[in-house]
Amino acid sequence: MTTTWLITGAGGMLGKDLLARLAADAEHGVGLTRADLDITDPQAVYAALAEHQPDVVINCAAWTAVDDAESQETQALRINGDGTRNLAAACAKTGTRLLQVSTDYVFAGDGTSPYAEDAPTAPRSAYGRTKLAGEQAVLTALPESGYVVRTAWLYGTGGGNFVRTMIKLESVKDTLDVVDDQRGQPTWTVDLADRLIRLGHSALTGAAPAGIYHGTSGGETTWFGLTREIFRLLGADPERVRPTTSATYVRPAPRPTYSVLGHDRWAAARVEPIRDWREALHEAFPALLATERP
Repeated sequence: MTTTWLITGAGGMLGKDLLARLAADAEHGVGLTRADLDITDPQAVYAALAEHQPDVVINCAAWTAVDDAESQETQALRINGDGTRNLAAACAKTGTRLLQVSTDYVFAGDGTSPYAEDAPTAPRSAYGRTKLAGEQAVLTALPESGYVVRTAWLYGTGGGNFVRTMIKLESVKDTLDVVDDQRGQPTWTVDLADRLIRLGHSALTGAAPAGIYHGTSGGETTWFGLTREIFRLLGADPERVRPTTSATYVRPAPRPTYSVLGHDRWAAARVEPIRDWREALHEAFPALLATERP
């Protein structure tokens, strides 16, 4: 029996890779962009589920403008909190499993060891608060069929991101000053899409317990370390990348100093965690390079 997947926010980087993976696997994937579905409209959400009758919904629709959320938290909450609550309520009515994509920003970002899935949350930004509201909506409405997958430092070919920007800048800048006091896990959207789909299948068979999972690559680095690896892959001198501190780039929203997430819970779902970030970057690089330098 064919599984039907509904991807909200399908026009984004992760949404595009989810649909591509489903197509490659001959799965039935329905992609709805922001223009197709406004998740802040509860009636529209329920109508979409009634029309497409998905077995699994993966919610990639979100307010992702981290800095803008500081001055527009109400608007961000309407999408990240209320919109997610609408999806969770519709899934509860229809018996549909929901996978909610969330973020490392729900944590304080001042840790020194990987955050476990059950670590206390303490968001320091408006974006983090609104995404946490979405998590809570899913876990409350769908205690047995709601899944929260936190991710961070995403890159891919389907949208703007740090890796693509660094590829572009290498060809026009003699040197680059890049932050070396923020640690995280660069994560390829292709790898995350794979784990979301595998988690969805595991959920449908009853093998994956509901709750929180962390969808980031293994290992860790800084933005400086990531950029040096990008330069190596470009055949450029990594010494052209120089370390600096977050104080050099003051932004409206505070950035987590430490965004490394633990992955222990995947074992309960019988799914392997995502591979090391370097291995993934090396595999992804030819496609990323072709996007920036065709």
